[in-house]
Amino acid sequence: MKPTFSKFIRFFIFFLVLNLTSSGYSSAFPEEDDKRIAVVVIDPGHGGKDLGASVGNVKEKDIVLDLAKRLGKSIKANYPEIKVIYTRTNDVFIPLHTRANIANKNKADLFISIHVNGTEKTSVKGAETYVLGNHRSDDNLEVAKKENSVILLEDDYITTYEGYDPNLPESEIMFELVQDEYLEQSVMFASEIQNQFKQYAKRLDRSVKQAGFLVLRQTTMPSVLVEVGFISNAKERNYMLSENGRSALSASLMIAFNNYKRKIEDKSSFEVHTEDLTDKKNLADNRPNPTYIYYSVQIGASKKKLNPTPENFKGEKNIFRIQSKTLMKYYSGKFDDYDEAVREKNRIQQKFPDSFVVAFENNELISVKKAREKM
Repeated sequence: MKPTFSKFIRFFIFFLVLNLTSSGYSSAFPEEDDKRIAVVVIDPGHGGKDLGASVGNVKEKDIVLDLAKRLGKSIKANYPEIKVIYTRTNDVFIPLHTRANIANKNKADLFISIHVNGTEKTSVKGAETYVLGNHRSDDNLEVAKKENSVILLEDDYITTYEGYDPNLPESEIMFELVQDEYLEQSVMFASEIQNQFKQYAKRLDRSVKQAGFLVLRQTTMPSVLVEVGFISNAKERNYMLSENGRSALSASLMIAFNNYKRKIEDKSSFEVHTEDLTDKKNLADNRPNPTYIYYSVQIGASKKKLNPTPENFKGEKNIFRIQSKTLMKYYSGKFDDYDEAVREKNRIQQKFPDSFVVAFENNELISVKKAREKM
């Protein structure tokens, strides 16, 4: 029996309280020193009784499985140390929550869900990549509803997905305040994908978008959902069926992964080439007050202990440093207000482009999401 609307409202209130303090981008990079990508989960959308978008005998589930395997093979060939896991390797039906659980249980560092788009307008074409978030437009909403409707093939889907019913318009309200802890990383990877689709595969760039995909909402790592093209467009359909097309699409994803991996891992190997001028007293004096939660902006990390003086940091006067295991991490300012920290990040990125907002409690790094929930 379907839950009453009042039950749905109670669920939404719980969801609202859980996410109310999480607006805005959170810290782009978790606080662990080792940020190397070790596990990647590749999710070929649909499968089995779930055909996905289809035209005649051409089915989305077949195209995306082939692209997923090509991408996984390329990652293993270039990075043998990375563990590649597929949510499916053959034509079987896998529930959305199971796909997310595979990534979560394997502690994946990245989740890539591959799909093919479809619409009644056969002239529509291009590639787009989604990250979790509010539906910015009716088009985004329709894509999300189409992908989420797969749960209708699952038993007891309303219980599994905490009251979400794709047949009820009010269900979409649960995504209005969704903020992913890894949103900025997800956007970074999504942007790389779109750049390569445009530059390498010569696809029409339909940009990075946000929408409420259930499979992304349940993952606990940077995640994207890629729509590689429109099966409803004859030219794109033939392109996705051709060897050249599939090769170019999978290569674009591989190049994007390589660029993203380099950016993420460069964060943990930031080097500033300056002589070591610090001492223990200087280190202690430059630590902020550890008695409350505050935000700051991390501008880099180095194995060297650098004096946080303006001449060492491009004229910046509010730099402090904190040692974390084998690295010294350098921060600009401390702020009681999250929005002030974001403004500082935007300002200082002119000098240090890879800067990002972090949060502290008792002088220990915590996630920005947790900080905002506590303040």
